[in-house]
Amino acid sequence: MQFLPLFIILALIAEILGTIGGFGSSLFFVPIAGYFFDFHSVLGITALFHLSSNVSKIALFRKGFDKKLVIRIGIPAVIFVIAGAFLSRFIHSSFLQVVLAIFLIALSLLLMIYKNLQLKPTTTNSIIGGSLSGLTAGLLGTGGAIRGLTLAAFNLDKERFIATSAIIDLGIDLSRSVVYFSNGYMHKHDYYLIPILVIVGITGTFIGKKLVSRFSENQFKYGVLILVLATGIITLLNLLN
Repeated sequence: MQFLPLFIILALIAEILGTIGGFGSSLFFVPIAGYFFDFHSVLGITALFHLSSNVSKIALFRKGFDKKLVIRIGIPAVIFVIAGAFLSRFIHSSFLQVVLAIFLIALSLLLMIYKNLQLKPTTTNSIIGGSLSGLTAGLLGTGGAIRGLTLAAFNLDKERFIATSAIIDLGIDLSRSVVYFSNGYMHKHDYYLIPILVIVGITGTFIGKKLVSRFSENQFKYGVLILVLATGIITLLNLLN
């Protein structure tokens, strides 16, 4: 396949940025993969890609995770990702792509304008944040930014933040993978990508871990948000043309 080398490079960049920025690789990977595959196939491929990358994060950032947050955010996230993945079957893929583009633009602008935006560290906000991140992950393929915003309220150190997010995301990906498979989003002719994306996920996470301590967290996240905004705008313009 002619585009495979470019796809691998972009997927690797998405994983590195997602690891360092704490938003998750799907924020970039979903719109990128949309240039190469139909949207429903992207959902299936993203779930498989995330499984490998999250296992890598858990292994590399294993100094600890917050068990209470895994339960408070993770359980509602899993419940709602199943609902979102199921509903995606009944919504036209073109509409979901438009919603994804608008979501990326709105979220990046919100976080750039309100730089100090932070939720209160309450159980209610944990449940709401987990539910919304799960629903968007199931419907649109990405919910890491909402989960990241929710986790940020609890002032976790960088490595604990990444490990906690990865464990929650692992539950999300396992759950939606089952639904996506039953929906027919995972095609046999795409299975050759699985070992490739496993290697990309491990490599990108490893590189991201090495780079985490070398960047100012706020400066890097602002740069990531600019890229998210650009990705959303480009995706929307391509859909409208």
